[in-house]
Amino acid sequence: MTMDRASQSSSDSPTRDPKVLSIECLKGSSKADEWTGDMLQTGDIVEELRIGGSANSLIRFKAPFKNGKSGVQKILQDAYKKKETSILIRVRRGPDEFSELQACIVPNDSTGKKQYVLRSISDPNYVVGFLDRTEAECFELQASRTTRMVNALTRSRLQDGYVSYPWERRMQELLPIPNASNFLSILLLPKASDRLGSRYNDLEDTLARANAWLHAAQASGVPIVFINIQTESLLTKISGETASSTVNAGSLSDLCNLANASLYGFEDYHGVDIGVVRAVRLWYAPIGGEFSIEIKLKDSDEKLGFAISRTEEGFIFISSVIDGQDNAAATRSGLSNLYKAATETSRLLVVSRVSNQKVLPWMVSSTGAIRCYDTVSLSQKLSLHRHTKVPILMHLFLWDRALATSSGGSARFRGISPSVQPLPPEARKPNENQVNPLFPPESSDSAPRLERDTAGDLSFRFHDFSLSSNWV
Repeated sequence: MTMDRASQSSSDSPTRDPKVLSIECLKGSSKADEWTGDMLQTGDIVEELRIGGSANSLIRFKAPFKNGKSGVQKILQDAYKKKETSILIRVRRGPDEFSELQACIVPNDSTGKKQYVLRSISDPNYVVGFLDRTEAECFELQASRTTRMVNALTRSRLQDGYVSYPWERRMQELLPIPNASNFLSILLLPKASDRLGSRYNDLEDTLARANAWLHAAQASGVPIVFINIQTESLLTKISGETASSTVNAGSLSDLCNLANASLYGFEDYHGVDIGVVRAVRLWYAPIGGEFSIEIKLKDSDEKLGFAISRTEEGFIFISSVIDGQDNAAATRSGLSNLYKAATETSRLLVVSRVSNQKVLPWMVSSTGAIRCYDTVSLSQKLSLHRHTKVPILMHLFLWDRALATSSGGSARFRGISPSVQPLPPEARKPNENQVNPLFPPESSDSAPRLERDTAGDLSFRFHDFSLSSNWV
């Protein structure tokens, strides 16, 4: 079915230039092909519309179009309702240059009223609409294509958005320890300088304490290296003397006073004094990564064959391993071999996780106390494993990745720590200027020595490892 050219709209005055139906590019293609000769461009004059997906249902509309843009919108609406959305547009560019676009009719909901636009079949990103212009205006737009391309480049903006991500699956499949991170850190709060906790030492003091904690842990034999350090702001409510003693950042001139302040305050709209505590987070990593070892238990196991203790810095470590018993759980798993290697190199065999739960120190309070795990409760948990015959999965800090293959037993290495530079050979050999690791000497007294364990109010730990009650 073919519809011939209709008479020009009576609304056009003989004294005015007649209006023609032209193309208006609404959304560019994915590769900006609308600026090439193969795609339709703003200002192209529409010569013909062919609606329909087959030759039998094809309907042609040729220029001039009655009522211009509004008339074509009515044509598109009727076709869309009949589910005839396939359309071919033929346009004229200049006096004798023609181009075509195969598209589909889609509603344009962004305009707020029922309008229809054409989306390219080959590139769904490319969308065009219609606009009434004079033929002179169309020729002017076509002639300014180069200028408009430069303007489009200037106005072009990168788009952003949100995309879904399979977090649960990635955390389960890709992490060496499912759903657990391998980032290790400790948070140090500023130390209170008075008993009331209204005044705190400055930021430099907190940084110095973080530095001292790291060096002390390394000197005691904990195989860790420094990764990074950062300040961390924590909000709290302050009042009374605390509020009066903090810096009140009321203007830009007060900012210089905050450079080394560990606590400063401000007042919100409701008159509540808000304090900002500047804590320090120290990031570290084991030199040789973390090493997972599984201790499988037998009905004949009366003991696990090792003892645990804790350093002053809060690290749990294997303090003793039973010797001479090849059938002991510690020997079968390869733990005794790792302990001997640690002793020979003056290192501590630090326990980082038990059953995939971190047992490392994680915070230093404003009183200076280190928050860490209690050795008594950990011993009880390990003993329950022995009684129930549930295998124990432990992770240990390594100082040499080669130990992962030489430990024997059922141990498995997992490189779950950030990549760090190994210590040079000269740094591994002790010299007179280095601090040697300190191990608690064995007591010669028959009675056990008790030391208060700050990790719990009612927990104590034994230091005389010759006693049978210290073994798990």
